[in-house]
Amino acid sequence: MIDSQLRTSGVNEPWVLAAMARVAREDFVPQPMRAAAYIDRAVPLGDGRFLAAPLVHGRMLAEAAPTLNDNALLVGDGSGYLAALLRPLVGSLDSVTAGEASARRRKGPYSLIMIDGAIEELPAALGAQLGDGGRLVTGLIVRGVSRLATGRKVAGEVALLPLAELGIPALPELAAPKRWSF
Repeated sequence: MIDSQLRTSGVNEPWVLAAMARVAREDFVPQPMRAAAYIDRAVPLGDGRFLAAPLVHGRMLAEAAPTLNDNALLVGDGSGYLAALLRPLVGSLDSVTAGEASARRRKGPYSLIMIDGAIEELPAALGAQLGDGGRLVTGLIVRGVSRLATGRKVAGEVALLPLAELGIPALPELAAPKRWSF
């Protein structure tokens, strides 16, 4: 995974590679999927959930550049793979499910929010939890294509910048409301 997927795709930060070498992906997938834990595709976990490809998590970590000074929020499975990668890299880590992310306010403000999946739009309640100058890393779906996106909160607003097209599994709970179209 490290030599054939991450390094060849430009993920070469030693701390990212060390974190991903330390955490066994097969411990985070159902028993029948363990042989496929390292493939370069999302691995189905059941109930419509997926473990994103290693490249997605490697790029997300590299873009987030977490530090021990970060008070971080992870939207996704708090006992999952990305949480295991992120937990030793930040000062504190809270986690919520995608369904909880827009429903209620958690303690904050956070200096880093990572969303383990792709969203169509950032819920206002989630953006409000990011401190001024804080960083956000997520998948962003634009016209049906998922991209890795990063953003900062400045003057009370979060702006996301799409960086690279990646196959990031969508989080249905964070889909944009259906709108009328012609």
